Amino acid sequence: MATTTRRGSVDLDTHGLAPSGDAHWNLTAAELYEHTLRADAGQLAAGGSLVVNTAPNTGRSPKDKFIVEEPGAKDRIWWGPVNRPISQEHNALIREDLVAFLNQGDVYVLDAWAGAHPDHRTAIRVVSNSAWHLLFAQTMLIPATPEEIPSHNPEVLILHAPEFKADPEKHGTRVSGFVTIDFTGGEILVGGTRYAGEIKKSVFTIMNDRLPQKGVLSMHCSANVGQDGNVAVFFGLSGTGKTTLSTDSERPLIGDDEHGWADDGVFNIEGGCYAKAINLSAESEPEIYATTEMFGSIIENVVMDAETREIDFADSSITENTRVAYPLTSIPGVVEEGRAGTPTAVVLLTADAYGVLPPVAKLTPEQAMYHFLSGYTAKLAGTEVGVTEPQTTFSTCFGAPFLAQDPGVYAKMLGERLAKTGASAWLVNTGWTGGPYGVGKRMPIAATRALVRAAVSGELDNVETRQDPIFGLHIPVAVPGVDSKLLNPVETWDDPAAFEKKAHQLAAQFVKNFEQYEGMVPAEVLAAAPDPAGEEAPDFGAEG
Repeated sequence: MATTTRRGSVDLDTHGLAPSGDAHWNLTAAELYEHTLRADAGQLAAGGSLVVNTAPNTGRSPKDKFIVEEPGAKDRIWWGPVNRPISQEHNALIREDLVAFLNQGDVYVLDAWAGAHPDHRTAIRVVSNSAWHLLFAQTMLIPATPEEIPSHNPEVLILHAPEFKADPEKHGTRVSGFVTIDFTGGEILVGGTRYAGEIKKSVFTIMNDRLPQKGVLSMHCSANVGQDGNVAVFFGLSGTGKTTLSTDSERPLIGDDEHGWADDGVFNIEGGCYAKAINLSAESEPEIYATTEMFGSIIENVVMDAETREIDFADSSITENTRVAYPLTSIPGVVEEGRAGTPTAVVLLTADAYGVLPPVAKLTPEQAMYHFLSGYTAKLAGTEVGVTEPQTTFSTCFGAPFLAQDPGVYAKMLGERLAKTGASAWLVNTGWTGGPYGVGKRMPIAATRALVRAAVSGELDNVETRQDPIFGLHIPVAVPGVDSKLLNPVETWDDPAAFEKKAHQLAAQFVKNFEQYEGMVPAEVLAAAPDPAGEEAPDFGAEG
């Protein structure tokens, strides 16, 4: 078995592994490139990035993620469609066969951390038989330093084999692809899918269980910090703009997807970014586009010219869910330590497929809690298997697929932090305006950027607002550099009556969806619900 000076402190036989080939420990990105290219598992693009194809799995498969039903975690897990149980017996059978599969050849081993805060991080080990998937894990986690590796003792082990296929009848899975998570045992098994995002989201699920037990709020959000130290966090599902809006040349990036909010501030759970790449351009998102021409970036499921090796980011023939994974340090001016102070602004992002929510609105603390638990957005094409066009969805805490515990746990923690810090809260619609999906148009990125910058910098804290009578949102009357007509969504529609009908429909869906949380929140939060019977008026009265 091959060894290197970067070998970890705990040998593979501790995990029941005995590969017949070489075990490649903590290789560099260049070495993992070489192994990937020799295996014909990827191609080099013109700028030096690594292009891979994950078909037929080009998105997560939520129905195939299972939580091991065991005594240590059983009573605190949020069981249901998000967290489906698998028996300890079936998981043991999967592990036995997965290990046997990994033992047939070479494996790649990574020692890393989840969490940039030294008091709240978790030691992770990833073992895969795919070099580029290990590079992805190395990119998205925080690799252990050469000084840390000799004593790195993994708390969570990930066994990953994309070509291993489960037998549903034997293993208790739904199909051949699967993710199983054992919270108490600290183990994640992934097989039957090449989609790399399953690795990072399974780690996030683990952290969504571990961090709240330590009094730390785990969040599906991006975060950045202004020059004056004001920190903003952006909640939102995939495709709603967490990465795009937080990657701002004027505000150093802390991270683009997963964070913890501890007593002493916010910290990134990851060491990299995983950005959507469909229609990516140097004009609209220059910082992210630049990473696609860098060595070390991994680009998934894009169409590349065989001769020039140039990528066509507008081509969605493989999937809408094209992705680029890159180290956080690829973005200029990032917060390299992955930590900053306590948030002063909390932004809830939604891609409203109805086209009736304003591009920005100020929320009371009670409204913030209501919309956080609601987690309304449109599930965008390609993010999950089988999603081919936007679908209205309510995703609890803007991250239901990754929650481990009851939603009330996270909602209560956010409410306590808003009350303690006095952070402002905003609802930002990055979806449609002028009509619903198929009729209206997507909110202009430039306008959204301007509104978000103004909101998180404090410029909108005391501006004149008007309250919409259906959703109760406090909408700024005017924002410098933004067309005032855009601020008032009814004015972007040709037919005010059609707008009112859609607004009532969405408000009713909010109320119906929130019935499941009525026992979790105080009366003040329930009172922040939209009013489906509210009368719409094109000219809202100013509040001052």
